[in-house]
Amino acid sequence: MRTMNYESSKWSREAIDEVVVDEETLAKRRRRKRVIIIAVALIALLAVAALFMMGGSGEKAVAPKAGQGAQLPAVTVIIPGRQDIPAIVTATGSLAARRDMPVGVPGEGGQIERVLVEPGQWVRAGQTLAIINRSVQAQEAAQLAAQIEVARADRQLAQNELDRAQALLGRGFVSRADIDRKRAARDAAAARVRVAQAQLGASRARIGRLDVRAPTAGLVLSRSVEAGQVVGAGSPALFRIAEGGQIELMARLPQSDLARLNVGVPVTVTPVGSTQTYQGSVWQVSPIIDPQTRQGIARILVPYNRELRPGGFASAEIRAGSANAPLLPESAVQSDHRGNYVYVVDNQNKIVRRAVTVGEVSDRGVAIASGLNGNERIVESAGAFLSPGQRVRPERARPAR
Repeated sequence: MRTMNYESSKWSREAIDEVVVDEETLAKRRRRKRVIIIAVALIALLAVAALFMMGGSGEKAVAPKAGQGAQLPAVTVIIPGRQDIPAIVTATGSLAARRDMPVGVPGEGGQIERVLVEPGQWVRAGQTLAIINRSVQAQEAAQLAAQIEVARADRQLAQNELDRAQALLGRGFVSRADIDRKRAARDAAAARVRVAQAQLGASRARIGRLDVRAPTAGLVLSRSVEAGQVVGAGSPALFRIAEGGQIELMARLPQSDLARLNVGVPVTVTPVGSTQTYQGSVWQVSPIIDPQTRQGIARILVPYNRELRPGGFASAEIRAGSANAPLLPESAVQSDHRGNYVYVVDNQNKIVRRAVTVGEVSDRGVAIASGLNGNERIVESAGAFLSPGQRVRPERARPAR
């Protein structure tokens, strides 16, 4: 044991003697320790700060309710009120003349000499449209006129004989029976004159009917006759005339829409392929419904315009009265398997689903027939991203400029 202690003491002294530590080395060691201590302190401070920040954000997430409004979703709401909304019924149909009048041969007919009008021309009542050859009828009329002269001569002769017989009656040369016979002969002659005059009048009337005339003033729609053509009483119509040039749209409507119409309601008519509109009115509502299609016809009168051609196709917007109801944009009305609905923001700023009945739908928006009184705050759009009971931050929509 002594030997071991000796050796150990000897080794320590030798080690101390061999390791020489100067002041500069000690100073470096001290500086190194300080740097390490400062770095550890900074790391600890950063760790504490990070924990503090994490703890603070957690408190905001759990948030007092007072600051919760800033994180609620903002929704735009509108208060629609109530307004008079015109009930518009749309329909399509064909254009036609209100009174399409076929014009044929009123008399016995014959060969056409001249045609005086063309389609698209306006004519007045009684105007000649076409002339039929009348050479034979003219000769017959001349013959009847001559027969009238013959009958008048016979009547004059009978009258003279009656006058002479009456002069001789007082002398006894003529009996009263002779006077009666001569008076009868005079009356018969006068009757033959009247017969001949009636025959001539009938002949002239037949000649007058050879001219094809317009039965009324209007617009010539079609012509189906040419000069040289032979026509008769059985021939098809030679002309078609729109009385007064009036055009109508025969709009086909479902039974439910037809029941809402009255005579005189205004209509806007737009021909297919045109942006020009024309104002008219309903002048007749069909008293019957087609049992196959369940549709009826509303006849809409439109003043003449060259762009409105019979046979064309047009659409119509019929104003079938008006209703006082809230009007919403289409984006505010949602739909699912339960029907149409809107989202209403209640007094607690919570979303409430409200079932509605949709009325007229137009470019202005959607009329609500029932379900709203107009004073509610309605979510204008983005309703699909909301759910009933959700709290929101409502913002009034800005009025459109």
